[in-house]
Amino acid sequence: MAAAVQQQQAMQKNTLYVGGLADEVNESILHAAFIPFGDIKDVKTPLDQANQKHRSFGFVTFLEREDASAAMDNMDGAELYGRVLTVNYALPEKIKGGEQGWAAHPLWADADTWFERQQQEKEMLKIQAENKAAMETAEELHRKKLAQDRQGEMEEDTDIKDDPMARAEADALNNGNA
Repeated sequence: MAAAVQQQQAMQKNTLYVGGLADEVNESILHAAFIPFGDIKDVKTPLDQANQKHRSFGFVTFLEREDASAAMDNMDGAELYGRVLTVNYALPEKIKGGEQGWAAHPLWADADTWFERQQQEKEMLKIQAENKAAMETAEELHRKKLAQDRQGEMEEDTDIKDDPMARAEADALNNGNA
């Protein structure tokens, strides 16, 4: 696996992105423009599906990294068919479907992980619902406790008003503090 990644990275350093191509430029003209810098492995100009013309850019892959570097140094900013070229190292090719790369393997290939993710989501929702219910229960118990405490305070106040001795003690305390 690591060798394949290294080979792909090495290949990317050999591949140049060439932007700003004129409509007249085709793969053979692009090949002829870059062959002075070294042996070329591949030339591609992706086509626009709507009009079957290239999309004003292409890729040139050299056999040697040094040749690609020399071509980039010399051709970036150069003119071809009246258009100024932009030449950089090509970015790694992106596969549709992100990391999974679903364009590269059958649709059913990730069925097991899909079912696993669905099960994990169900379990997560269940845990969240249980946590929410526990929080609501705790809040309800807290409200009841506060209500009981308030009720107890009110009963103490009413006990003082109804009990003549308690009222006399409260009056004596109040008069003693005043």
